[in-house]
Amino acid sequence: MVPFAVAGLIAWAVAGLALLVFFRDWLTEHGHQNWLWTCLAGFLWGFPGLAVMMRHDANRRRRRAATRPGQPADAG
Repeated sequence: MVPFAVAGLIAWAVAGLALLVFFRDWLTEHGHQNWLWTCLAGFLWGFPGLAVMMRHDANRRRRRAATRPGQPADAG
């Protein structure tokens, strides 16, 4: 699950930077500056999502280790 959260963070960051660098004048002329704020919000909300996914993956590893005695928790 963590790779999905990281991919989302990267996607929002790339979209925001592309809008900022290449389309800032167009956004200003057409009153769409809120698109930049949307990208920033998506990027920042990705961090709590990343934390949730990391906790989810850790709990899943613990559950799998508990059902398979003798196997390390981070295997598989």
